Amino acid sequence: MLLIFDDKHKEHLSFLTDTETDVVREFCKISMEFIRKGSNRKIYQGAAQKLKVDVETVQHGVEGLMYLLTECSKLMLNEIDFQDSILTLGFSEDMRQTLLELYLQNRREIRAIMSEMAMDLPHYQNLEWRFDVQLASRSLRRQTTPVVTFKLHIDDAGERETKVLQTDPVNLVHLTKVLDEALQEMKSPYCRRIARNIK
Repeated sequence: MLLIFDDKHKEHLSFLTDTETDVVREFCKISMEFIRKGSNRKIYQGAAQKLKVDVETVQHGVEGLMYLLTECSKLMLNEIDFQDSILTLGFSEDMRQTLLELYLQNRREIRAIMSEMAMDLPHYQNLEWRFDVQLASRSLRRQTTPVVTFKLHIDDAGERETKVLQTDPVNLVHLTKVLDEALQEMKSPYCRRIARNIK
């Protein structure tokens, strides 16, 4: 799988194609610090003074590299796909090799950082259910009122919660039908591509 860059991203990284390999290596270190700790304006100013360019150019270069590293790590690109992806950016062979080394050294750490930043949503633990039927009441001697009761156990950030839900069989059948349609939609190539990019 190849990573496709938009024109704006290519423009941000085009500044680095004209610099030396040592400068690109330094930018890679700054990008990794950006991923670990966040943006640092002072580092941008120091690098801009050394390279005699404006701070915004340095910031765009660092952010472009950070985007490249995070997206490739998210997709877990192998060496060949990574090199093929950055081939369109205009880097020299030596610079591509430097970027590949940095990517291979840091992709697991980047994925770990990204997983820590992800939202921890409640997730399913267990489900208990019971089917009740009311056959008669004082006012209506012949009636049939079926009710399905669910006890849903979910785990929310390490805490177990229990939710009790009730529905009638008609709504339950409709609910299962809609959920089944959603599962079938998730198997489509379009949804698989989106899900792969989210991970």
